[in-house]
Amino acid sequence: MGPTRPNLVFILIDDMGWRDLSCYGSAFYETPVLDELARRGMTFRNAYAACPVCSPTRASLLTGQYPARVGVTNYIGGNARGRHIDAPYVRQLPRELPNLARSLRDAGYRTWHVGKWHLGEAEFYPEHQGFDVNIGGGRWGHPPKGYFSPFGIDSLPDREPGEYLTDRLTDEAIRLIEQPSDAKPFYLNFWHYAVHTPIQSPPELVEKYRRKAAEMGLDQIQAIEEGERFPTAAKKHLRVQRRRIQSDPAYAAMVENLDSNIGRLLEALRRTGQLDNTIIIFTSDNGGLATAEGSPTCNAPLAEGKGWMYDGGVREPMIIAGPGIFAGECETPITSPDFYPTLMELIGGKPDPSATIDGTSFAPVLRGSSLPPRPIFWHYPHYGNQGGTPGSSVRDGDLKLIEFFEDGRRELYDLRHDIGEKHDLSQLRPNDVKRLHALLVQWRQDVAARIPQPNPDWRQDLA
Repeated sequence: MGPTRPNLVFILIDDMGWRDLSCYGSAFYETPVLDELARRGMTFRNAYAACPVCSPTRASLLTGQYPARVGVTNYIGGNARGRHIDAPYVRQLPRELPNLARSLRDAGYRTWHVGKWHLGEAEFYPEHQGFDVNIGGGRWGHPPKGYFSPFGIDSLPDREPGEYLTDRLTDEAIRLIEQPSDAKPFYLNFWHYAVHTPIQSPPELVEKYRRKAAEMGLDQIQAIEEGERFPTAAKKHLRVQRRRIQSDPAYAAMVENLDSNIGRLLEALRRTGQLDNTIIIFTSDNGGLATAEGSPTCNAPLAEGKGWMYDGGVREPMIIAGPGIFAGECETPITSPDFYPTLMELIGGKPDPSATIDGTSFAPVLRGSSLPPRPIFWHYPHYGNQGGTPGSSVRDGDLKLIEFFEDGRRELYDLRHDIGEKHDLSQLRPNDVKRLHALLVQWRQDVAARIPQPNPDWRQDLA
């Protein structure tokens, strides 16, 4: 393989919802850079994160495995009890597993990680997982001290006080791109902390969106609807807070700042003559935060958001653009384990032969062809922080089955005709429930998925 192999830039956003870009239907947020990237690349309407929370999805896209097989099924550090006890899980990306970064480095790529990691303590940081460079990656799920310097990130030394984190990470990525090249291509794992809480943004942008919300009349609409009590012992005194419209000025400002910084990165690639030989991947690690912790965004028409088994928790914006990539929209369902085999195929390589790969390469889709139909799966045997309960699900074609572990109920939805998962068809289509549940049970056995157990102290917790 010669020096014309493409560079790879993987932009992973934290907690960005399916409707958080203008090109995905937002009327409030402004994302001109990503809208233009979508126009010249492929936009996916059925792209999914492997989990409704962050760490499992991150482990999945690097290893090509479902989170249940890796063992990282919860955000690392998460633990809660409700009617059930959270299933045990692995709290780091296992170093013995083959992964995308190692395979790319073995194929002659320079490998750089910039931004959030959240896949274990120091001995499991990116520099021990196939990356030549680690800037900003650590054990944290969000900026330890917030988005304005000092950040409290040991792999990102502070510069001037008040510097904004998304700006700084982009500076670091641009510095890597501009460094003298030895003709080896690069893989930039650019995983932003934004738009995770705390929702903090440059003040001038926040003011812009305050004015915009007022002009649109959004500030006159009751945005948050109080719902049921949380299902966990620690939060049973609180209620779910569902955001019904996109109208939070600080969150909108975070989205615009992020979009502008992606524009800076693309301009650096253009300025250095590398843009035409770089494949850009843009997506998110789970759905938008819509039901708790300030509920800064809304995923409607999708149901719920981060931490839930419904599509609002796992369906993501995804754009891929670059040499050889067809422009247009793709309806094919794609999921996180697919990235490892796909990116290896795009550079003319293959995953590590010792790797167990659950994903399927969608490189043919990017080149204008298609994939055979196949089911995709989720397993989240935990209580998150957002009000969802433990469950598993499978999508096969347009049908999606969710099994909830607390009471064993199964819900069936036709996503083509009911994207908001409002009409449970389980009583009307029992044969489909039976078929999909059999697929789900067999898959859980294949990946050795752990199942949460009933909590014997639940009544005591409620007292």
